[in-house]
Amino acid sequence: MIKNRFFSIKKLIPKNVKILAVSKSQDIYSIKKLYKLGQRDFGENYIQEIIKKYKNLPKDIRWHMIGRIQNNKLKYIIPFIYLIHSVQNLKQIQIINKIALKYNKIINCLLQIKISSEKSKSGITDQEAYKILENKIYQSMNNVKIIGLMGIASFQELSKIQKEFSYLHSLYNEYKKKYKHYILSMGMSRDYHIAIKYGSNIIRLGTFLFGKKSNL
Repeated sequence: MIKNRFFSIKKLIPKNVKILAVSKSQDIYSIKKLYKLGQRDFGENYIQEIIKKYKNLPKDIRWHMIGRIQNNKLKYIIPFIYLIHSVQNLKQIQIINKIALKYNKIINCLLQIKISSEKSKSGITDQEAYKILENKIYQSMNNVKIIGLMGIASFQELSKIQKEFSYLHSLYNEYKKKYKHYILSMGMSRDYHIAIKYGSNIIRLGTFLFGKKSNL
């Protein structure tokens, strides 16, 4: 049951760690169940899906974009998005800043760092992240703010996952001092317990909370 899973994880994790319920492919009914238990942060992978759910669910939900960014569709989520986890280049940041300016908003974002060698896992290198953060164009923007890092670990053995999370944690600590970052989003249903050991303060849980995905 969603209720049992939700309260069991709440007891297990430190108070400073936020649960992001990954509601991709979950129906409205399942999301409402979790909402009624007090969950307010929900993450989606697809812009079309997040728009549909935003329209049909309570407006105090904090929506997180965790999937691949479609530049031409960003305009649809900027009015209500809480945090974008998956920024990977300066062009995306420029588009977010331009749209946010129209709404007089500041949009918080994370840079998605590639910590896994698996081809299916996207992200940028630490060098690319550094170039973005040091870029004068980004530094001159007033309506977008990079506040941390996100990463997705491999589907591999424990030792490899630990190395990947350890690497991202080290990079986060470096950026935390220099750029005042305060969000480290890493860890999913299969590896959240390891991510927490390496400093994650947002864990992205889908299967753990909802069980198997349902059809919309």
